[in-house]
Amino acid sequence: MQDVITDESDTASKTRSKLSDDWLAIGCAWLLLIVSFVAVLSCSKVREPDLASIEFIAVNPLADFIGKPSKWTNRPVNAFVKKTESGALDWGSTTGVLGAFIVLATLLAAAIRYRDGQGGGLRFLLGFVGVFALATLSYTLAAQSVVKAYNLEYALWALMVGLILCNTIGTPKWVQPAVRTEFFIKTGLVLLGAEVLMSRLLALGLPGIFVAWVVTPIVLISTYVFGQKVLKIESRSLNMVISADMSVCGVSAAIAAAAACKAKKEELSLAIGMSLSFTVIMMVVLPVIIKAIGLNETIGGAWMGGTIDSTGAVAAAGATLGDRALEVAATVKMIQNILIGVSAFGIATYWVTSVEKDPDADRPRLAEIWIRFPKFVLGFIAASILFSILHGTLTEGPELVDSMIKGSTKTLRGWFFCLAFVSIGLETKFSELTPYLRGGKPLILYLCGQTLNLILTLAMAYLMFGVLFSDFIK
Repeated sequence: MQDVITDESDTASKTRSKLSDDWLAIGCAWLLLIVSFVAVLSCSKVREPDLASIEFIAVNPLADFIGKPSKWTNRPVNAFVKKTESGALDWGSTTGVLGAFIVLATLLAAAIRYRDGQGGGLRFLLGFVGVFALATLSYTLAAQSVVKAYNLEYALWALMVGLILCNTIGTPKWVQPAVRTEFFIKTGLVLLGAEVLMSRLLALGLPGIFVAWVVTPIVLISTYVFGQKVLKIESRSLNMVISADMSVCGVSAAIAAAAACKAKKEELSLAIGMSLSFTVIMMVVLPVIIKAIGLNETIGGAWMGGTIDSTGAVAAAGATLGDRALEVAATVKMIQNILIGVSAFGIATYWVTSVEKDPDADRPRLAEIWIRFPKFVLGFIAASILFSILHGTLTEGPELVDSMIKGSTKTLRGWFFCLAFVSIGLETKFSELTPYLRGGKPLILYLCGQTLNLILTLAMAYLMFGVLFSDFIK
């Protein structure tokens, strides 16, 4: 009897050890989504200000307990505590940061313990304190009023903080168990799925779809071929990650592409570093160009939405042109985000059937594509479909889903991304990047690909919104 119990215990242990970051990320993200939605659903209420009207109020009870450092100007401490007009101290930001830490530390440590055992969970929890502290520092730097005005987002600061620490004193050993880039980013991406609603796709209809979905694959394939045939970049995986990063939607697409083609962490770091740098430049320069040439707000918004990599940067750039540009730019970017899953599947298929194909071996099976396919994308797609259905079919669906996203899951998604960027920096040594920078080929690839992207997206935006569907700009 004891032997049977031991065998079953060993089997369960082996099963848990095989649980990949993909499935672990899906489980954690979906738990957060379900808890958040149920919390909103249970606390929302109907108010009747008078007999003639009924008002539905969506309440997210988690909103006051999950947050991040707030905007500050002269004193960093104001990011966590501020003095109100009455002279009392407002500790709301501190409560939000501590709440986010408790939620994430508890959830992630439990997940790691389930997979790696009790020792793994404790080591992760100890290291997570350090990684979260660096993420909090990054958020605090990004929240400074001048920095915020230039929209130098937390992602850039998080990457810099991690890189500086790693390349000076080195990443402390006690922090290393919590440096889990893929786990953090994949969990964040599944949460992002709930924000990619199909109703946004319908908001701009056919012209928005054409701008986001026609140009993107053309640029991705052209850039990859250009890197292989013209620049002759030795690493195909580096070539592909840069192409996906620049053409689809920046960091999120780079992570999915890297998983699909088994890119090295140094290659991913290089692609993300270039993406974040050029995102800042394009966010500032594109609105200036659009105003200088007198481009219509709708066309300009579509152009920015299809070319600027970060969703946050897209919104900031669109806002400088006007409300209509902001709406169009953000919607085009969200439509483009849907391609994360499609591109990951396409890259995995191509890598299995062409790049790694052995002429002497049997024809690759479909199972090989499934093994290579990043499973977390399934969680992303499922979240998008489910919450699109809830948003569109429930009587108060828009209020419930929006309250869930704005009050908790979007903030948690931001923390996951920030933790991931810190982790990327903590894992990346400049000396390891040097071989990939020789000859400047990655930079040339990015510049040529982004130039093609800018030209084609502008042409498609003008054709769709300025010619074929000109009613959108009236």
